[in-house]
Amino acid sequence: MSAAEIEAVLLKAGQPALEPDALAQFETYLELLLKWNARTNLTAVREPGEIIRRHFLECIQCAQALPDDTERTLLDFGSGAGFPGIPIAICRPEFRVTLAESQRKKAAFLREAVRTLGLNAEVFDGRVEDLAQDRRFGVTTLRAVDRMEEACGVAFHRVAVGGWMVVFVTDQTMAGVKAALPGVEWREDLPVPGMERGRIWMGRRGE
Repeated sequence: MSAAEIEAVLLKAGQPALEPDALAQFETYLELLLKWNARTNLTAVREPGEIIRRHFLECIQCAQALPDDTERTLLDFGSGAGFPGIPIAICRPEFRVTLAESQRKKAAFLREAVRTLGLNAEVFDGRVEDLAQDRRFGVTTLRAVDRMEEACGVAFHRVAVGGWMVVFVTDQTMAGVKAALPGVEWREDLPVPGMERGRIWMGRRGE
């Protein structure tokens, strides 16, 4: 799909217009996804229009909603095919994004995407627990990770005091996440396009 076709899908969904350079990057990102997905299982969604609707849309929505009152560093926990880290790096280039992915084939794709798209990002091909102990981030994102509640507990320790956790979950899963993270003040949830019960929750880490 061309940049113009991607823009049409985004506008139809009520998303604000993106800059031409960002649309061109999304076009290239989609091409990379389709090429690599033919030989590496990056996403079960394989139709271009569905990738835009089911992946790009909510990640762009998240990028545009990120708080400004935080350090401009972001950890994408279990990045997989780069969601939401790569769309955030495209839409919010002022953030230094770390894409953490322990599966080597997916990490190789992420490196290629970062290089090709010229993103302000790095790839960490290991478990988040193995990052340097003193590394903290202004924002940590989690989307479609296994054992979400457990992963949120690990991610919490990577959020700087006063920083933000952003999780993509259903209402049912969010109840467990809240119980597991009493140190987070949840302030905002955004509806996920196309998911009746899906939400993007944003919460701030206290002292």
